[in-house]
Amino acid sequence: QVQLVESGGASVQAGGSLRLSCAVSGRSLYYGDMSWYRQGSENQRDFVAQITSTRTTTYADSVEGRFTISRDTAKDTVYLQMDNLKPEDTALYTCEMVSFGKEYWGQGTQVTVSS
Repeated sequence: QVQLVESGGASVQAGGSLRLSCAVSGRSLYYGDMSWYRQGSENQRDFVAQITSTRTTTYADSVEGRFTISRDTAKDTVYLQMDNLKPEDTALYTCEMVSFGKEYWGQGTQVTVSS
C-alpha cells in the first residue's frame, strides 16, 4: 500500500521560509513523478511544482524563483523549499505521486503566511 505523509507546515510571517517534506512508503521514489499542489481559500487545487523520476523540475509561475522542489531517493522523501513566502502562499499543501499510471495523494500540511 502506497502512502504519502506530508509535514513541515507552519504559520510564518511574510518573507520567511519553510521546508515541506513528503515521505513515501510502499513504493520507491525511483518509480514515481512527484508533485506538490496547494488548495487555498478559493478551494481550488493548484499545481505548485513537480520533479520527475529523471529529476526534471517544473514550477508554477507564481512560485518560480522562490520555491525549490527536490527528492532524496535514499530516504524516499520529496521536499519543497519555500523562500520569500507571501500571504497568497497560504494554503493546504498536498503531495502527489504518479507511479505506473496510478495517482497517490497525501493528506496535506497547512501553511499560513501572515503579512
